[in-house]
Amino acid sequence: MINVNLNGMDVQGREGETILEVASREGLYIPTLCHHPDLSTFGGCRVCMVEANGKIVTACRAPIWDGMVIKTDTPKVRQVRLTNVELLMANHNKQCQTCSRNNSCQLQEVSAYVGITPERMARLRRKELDTPADDSNPFFYRDFSKCIMCGICIRSCQEINGIAVLDFAFRGYDTAVSVSGDKPLMESKCESCGECLVRCPTGALAYTKIPLPERKVKTVCSYCGVGCGVELGVRGDQIVSVDGDRSSPVNHGELCVKGRFGFNFINHPERLKMPLVKKNGKFEETSWDEALELVASKFNEIREKHGPGVIGGASSARCTVEENYLFQKLLRAQGTNNIDHCARL
Repeated sequence: MINVNLNGMDVQGREGETILEVASREGLYIPTLCHHPDLSTFGGCRVCMVEANGKIVTACRAPIWDGMVIKTDTPKVRQVRLTNVELLMANHNKQCQTCSRNNSCQLQEVSAYVGITPERMARLRRKELDTPADDSNPFFYRDFSKCIMCGICIRSCQEINGIAVLDFAFRGYDTAVSVSGDKPLMESKCESCGECLVRCPTGALAYTKIPLPERKVKTVCSYCGVGCGVELGVRGDQIVSVDGDRSSPVNHGELCVKGRFGFNFINHPERLKMPLVKKNGKFEETSWDEALELVASKFNEIREKHGPGVIGGASSARCTVEENYLFQKLLRAQGTNNIDHCARL
């Protein structure tokens, strides 16, 4: 263990830990925009600057050493943070109130903390951003006017999904996050997993159309056999969003495109709500009692004539994992093991 002095408090940290990690564990807030605990450190936003033994350093990258004296809120530190955030805001979209990330934006949080004021912003020469948003992806869009070049989307794509679709393009004042050839996202090799989207600290990456949920329900994704934990965002009687369950030992909050975005069928207007029974060569709606009676009688008839081995069933990934469990229990109760599911494919 290493002994350091943090804002006058004697605390301990482990060898190799950064100032940001030690301060976070001690409950001290250090603002940051490019740091994410799932990703490697970047140190690009320069908002987490602190004073260590009289020198200004980036807290997310600076390792602690024995006897280090750290001050996280000195006049020099406050001025550096304020200047860096002001420069970011000078190139940022002004429409914060109508942004889809309003009240859940990390840039808003940091701006309020460092003391951005309308008076100070009025002195800056703000750039007019006219780059059109990329809305080619059906699940989320990219708004270049809200990008702060934190690199979180780039590192998410490289380190979480391993696809490396995104990277910094161009140079100098024209630097931007782009795909190869500066094409729309859907013309790249993007898999639409959304890992960049859920980590973006601003509205630069945002859902195209998802209402805020009123509650969340944990369950298991049934699209394949991996068993990823998910949190369903529910509003009324509809599922409006899906997030990865970070407490799940299987996926640690990560999801694929099906797990994160493949839920619109649940409330689709064409989904069947009543059983259909074929009468005179055509399917007709019927009651649950009649449908269940028909299935039970067919099972009994087939079992008595041919034995249970001829009975089989195919389950669906569009059912919940609980419904799939009940389905296999139903068939095993008939004495058959002939059960299949599209997840094995």
